[in-house]
Amino acid sequence: LPDRNLPTVRRRCRSYSTTKMSRRFASVDALFIFALQLFQLTAVLQVCADNQGIDFPPILDSDDIAYFARTYDKDGLYWALTSVFDRSERMPNNRRRSTNNNQPLPNVLISRGGGSTYTTAYKLKCDLEQAQYLVDHTFRNRPAERNYFLQQVIPILNETLASIPSLDKLERSGGLYAFRRADKDRGIEEVYNKALYVPEYALNGPVLNQDLDIDVVQQDWISKQASGEPGIAVVDDILSEEALQKVRDLLLESTVWYQTKMPHKFGGYVGAYIDDGLYQKILLTLAFDLHRALPKIMKDHPLKYMWAYKYDSDYTGINTHADQAAINVNLWITPDDANLDSNSGGLVIFTAKPPSDWDFTAYNTDTERVDRDILAPTNYANVTVPYRANRAVIFDSALFHHTDKFSFKEGYRNRRINLTLLYGDMQFDSPKTGEL
Repeated sequence: LPDRNLPTVRRRCRSYSTTKMSRRFASVDALFIFALQLFQLTAVLQVCADNQGIDFPPILDSDDIAYFARTYDKDGLYWALTSVFDRSERMPNNRRRSTNNNQPLPNVLISRGGGSTYTTAYKLKCDLEQAQYLVDHTFRNRPAERNYFLQQVIPILNETLASIPSLDKLERSGGLYAFRRADKDRGIEEVYNKALYVPEYALNGPVLNQDLDIDVVQQDWISKQASGEPGIAVVDDILSEEALQKVRDLLLESTVWYQTKMPHKFGGYVGAYIDDGLYQKILLTLAFDLHRALPKIMKDHPLKYMWAYKYDSDYTGINTHADQAAINVNLWITPDDANLDSNSGGLVIFTAKPPSDWDFTAYNTDTERVDRDILAPTNYANVTVPYRANRAVIFDSALFHHTDKFSFKEGYRNRRINLTLLYGDMQFDSPKTGEL
């Protein structure tokens, strides 16, 4: 096909905002399918991007992610996620590459705690620690960026944090603090929840540890399921040393930690998500290579979502919940010497699932009902996995689980960090509520 002579592609690209990506590519003519096979999806779509011919949606959903993941199209997924993110208000004005810029944040990002008009004291404290870390480590030989953070970012965050009332005075908002005129006047809107620094890390070798005995991991999973036990596998040293260090550096440095929560109700952690800045190629490679390596566990469940959480040891972790996926991979990043108790700090996985007639809100927010109706009748049967750096816990994502109690050292580099990968759709096999 001649370069830039792809009217079918351009026409389909312009329809992006009204038709889902995952459906648009399913009904094209034979010539277009043949072209995709020859030239790769990303090369064709880049023509559209270069011509500014696409009305992108405000956010990609899990079906969009799965569309690319089914064929391990890392470049295509990266292109789509980048194209949407670059148009969002997360991007500082000097970093936007698109003329169609400054798209307002979708309500889904705001409602899950990623808004730009409010914060919490613990979130701002984490942002400050990260900014100081970048100044002290990453920007040591980069004077322009170092000076910007020293002269602008850190003073603004410091002054805003000092103006936040104590938690007891924010009881009505659950600890959330809405920015005031004084905060805006000092420039908080220019630096808070912005993609000020989002590095990429290239790998020289494999992302997964080449000494892993994949057959043992998969056979253990299959044997447990055959005997009626829940699908849970623990894999130590899952990443190569190079990959672990680069993923750790990426998560310490990237300013994509936009989510905060009401601390006493939901715990004290900040979150980063694949549809909101956490889509670097090393992470997509990890997600796809892990899927390839475990075919008997992953089966036909493509990657559908990814997030990372960074915790504050002054608060609790994530409450009991179940995730909307078939397979959950929870990977721990922080070095072991940061963990003050080697027997805790990991994950508690219960052996119970939500009934098939419960909706997402019921099994992820009504913890009292989950405890009373689901967990108590099982005598809280669970598998508790202690924290270890570079340990992955792979389990049936429908199983209720929560962060184990944890105590990590003070300091930004010591914060507990987990990376979560979700594959496929949740598999219900519990009876409905009336049958319990």
